[in-house]
Amino acid sequence: MSHLARRLISDCIFCKIIRGAYKLIESEFSFSFLDIGPIAKGHALVIPKYHGEKLHDVPDTHLADSMSIAKKIAVASGFENYNILQNNGKIAHQIVPHVHFHVIPKPEDSDKSGLVIGWPTQKIEKEDLQAYYESLKGKL
Repeated sequence: MSHLARRLISDCIFCKIIRGAYKLIESEFSFSFLDIGPIAKGHALVIPKYHGEKLHDVPDTHLADSMSIAKKIAVASGFENYNILQNNGKIAHQIVPHVHFHVIPKPEDSDKSGLVIGWPTQKIEKEDLQAYYESLKGKL
């Protein structure tokens, strides 16, 4: 196992969960389990076996593996509609400071189960969008 394969810390709830839960799939780089506080039946989480608070803190090998596992869970759930959710930072609704991906079935077209979100679209001037695009593109 490489030095990047597994880095867990003792005071992180997800690091503790890796040691025992309603495990679904476990690989060298990721661990998945059913959420004990689901917003829909079949709600699962996939967590990298590398403690990083935000997406950019986690090695790409772990992220790629986590997405592959999320896909397997989504297919196995049998639901036609689902969300994959990942938040970065407190004000972005991240509660646990360990990167994780929610696989959330959306069984019906209602606000009764599954992920319920708003999408507050903002108007942006074309010039501002172009300026931001150029700035971001120059950093990639």
